[in-house]
Amino acid sequence: MADLNEFSADASTASDARRSRAIAPLPDQLISQIAAGEVVERPASVVKELLENALDAGARTLRITLDEGGVKRIVVADDGCGIPPGELALALLRHATSKIRSLADLEAVATLGFRGEAIASIASVAELFITSRTEACPHATRIDAQTGAISPAAGTVGTTMEVRELYFNTPARRKFLKSEQTELGHCLEVIRRTALSRPDVAISVMHNGRAVEHWNASDPQTRVAKILGEVFETAHLPLDERAGPLAVYGCAGLPTASRGRADQQYFFVNGRFVRDKLLTHAVRAAYEDVLHGNRYPAYVLFLDLPPESVDVNVHPSKIEVRFRDSRSIHQYVFHAVQRALARHAGASPETTSGGHAAQLQPTGPASFSAKPLTGAFTSAPDTLQLKSENGTNWLRQSRMTQGTLPVAQPLALYDALFGRKDSGAGTPGATTSIDTLRPGEPVYPTPEQAPAAPVWASDSASASRDHADDQPLGFAVGQIHGIYVLAQNARGLVLVDMHAAHERILYEQFKHALADRAIAVQPLLIPVSMTAEPVEIGIVEEERATLDALGFDLAVLSPTSIAIRAVPALLKDADLQSLARAVLADLHAYGGSRVLTERQHELLGTLACHNAVRANRRLTLDEMNALLRQMEATERADQCNHGRPTWFQLTLADLDRLFMRGQ
Repeated sequence: MADLNEFSADASTASDARRSRAIAPLPDQLISQIAAGEVVERPASVVKELLENALDAGARTLRITLDEGGVKRIVVADDGCGIPPGELALALLRHATSKIRSLADLEAVATLGFRGEAIASIASVAELFITSRTEACPHATRIDAQTGAISPAAGTVGTTMEVRELYFNTPARRKFLKSEQTELGHCLEVIRRTALSRPDVAISVMHNGRAVEHWNASDPQTRVAKILGEVFETAHLPLDERAGPLAVYGCAGLPTASRGRADQQYFFVNGRFVRDKLLTHAVRAAYEDVLHGNRYPAYVLFLDLPPESVDVNVHPSKIEVRFRDSRSIHQYVFHAVQRALARHAGASPETTSGGHAAQLQPTGPASFSAKPLTGAFTSAPDTLQLKSENGTNWLRQSRMTQGTLPVAQPLALYDALFGRKDSGAGTPGATTSIDTLRPGEPVYPTPEQAPAAPVWASDSASASRDHADDQPLGFAVGQIHGIYVLAQNARGLVLVDMHAAHERILYEQFKHALADRAIAVQPLLIPVSMTAEPVEIGIVEEERATLDALGFDLAVLSPTSIAIRAVPALLKDADLQSLARAVLADLHAYGGSRVLTERQHELLGTLACHNAVRANRRLTLDEMNALLRQMEATERADQCNHGRPTWFQLTLADLDRLFMRGQ
């Protein structure tokens, strides 16, 4: 009890001491050091700020020197426009900048730097020397930030920023720094981001007197290949989507080249590297159909938009942004990446020689059509459809006009899930379950689709060779262990995992069918009530039309509760309260709910996996060729919806190497 009394007395004394202090302005040095805590987190932060200033000055060549991971010394030399001698002292002052002059400039920032804090913050926690020369000056001028002394110096046109002994006057901050190699790694990562954003600038890096990196000025694709490596170079898709003042372009990695860590994800907004939850979510959602589990896509993407549409004055580090219309930006990026993945479906990396296999394009009179991009985007994801000239869905039409893989689809279960009301759907005569099939005994939806007689590999091999150039996946020549289909095309040998390939085909057909139908709604006999936050109440009232379109009927019961009166029939067995909260959270964060789509796709994926042709099922050549043709007409046919590749290409050169022909 005595200890408690003593503690209370000490707390009271400390409180009295705080109240007795008068309000007083902080010294300029302390103000700068406080600001430096946000701007200068580690040596990499210094490198970032100096590189941004150099690029804003029009530099075409950057030379970076680091000692002891940047803690001992950082030098950034550029060939930009330079700083006039009379402005060197001003450059050291807080909030002194050449980038903005008014609030209007701040609301439409077009440069990387603009706050006027970086140089002053660096000078407050390290020894800083600036040597600069403009074209109009006969020689360079050097200023010591500690003393303010200005003296003539030797130097070419441009600016050299030298930072020594980071945190020499704040040893407590220095103790928080990591090892030399760790700090060097952070510095190099910042430099790589700069190199990716500006491939037209030559950059060289030295560490402890040894050359570490060097990139000549080049085209964007060469720079990306140099930094992200050969795997990304041979396994990425070009992306270039433009709609008025908006543009998304760059490189999106193939799903088959995904990574276990999110360490190769670079997104630039108006040339500025950013970490933004909204953009990351949009890209991740675009990969949803082809990348599942704990795998991460690799990408280097650029978003250009009017400067007044994005607020970069969110954090002193300038790595976070806020969009004026976050919903439209999210949908625009999502659709752009999704279209790129669908448009380039079938670009499968080769097994040994690298590069892309022949890209699959729909055979027949089909073309990709998508909704035009406008300023406002719908909350539901746009789905690319293959349309014929008369407007019908070519995917469904192809099932009737060309030989299809005669594996029955579970129509009764499918129709029950999607609320199909067609007469005769799911009747016993409409389909035959795959489980009732004997090995090697195909089932055909109509008698007209059954082949007149079996086709053997020996009979069709010559015919297939004659037409191998006509189809990207060629023609089947056989089957291995009831698992893999072998096909010959113009480039060599194609190996197909028939279960994975058929799984993707079914999954896409289910998706298209779901997109073509209105979402079946399941009214609840007894509404489910749930407590709600004020934000959730507001979303229910503001987004009622969107919720109706998603199949939800939510009603506000009181300022703290919501009633769930109807949900999508496909998800009627889910945890309804958790589902409703997740949808409302998505609507609040991204302006559109992906939760519903994700969960529907999970069910469709399970349905497709369970009903795709199984291993050890012997297929006829007609069935194998029908599978190949359907793959060529299916979006994202290069891998199943679990992320596994569906086919690989072995070129004749690969086969020659295996058998040492010509050696």
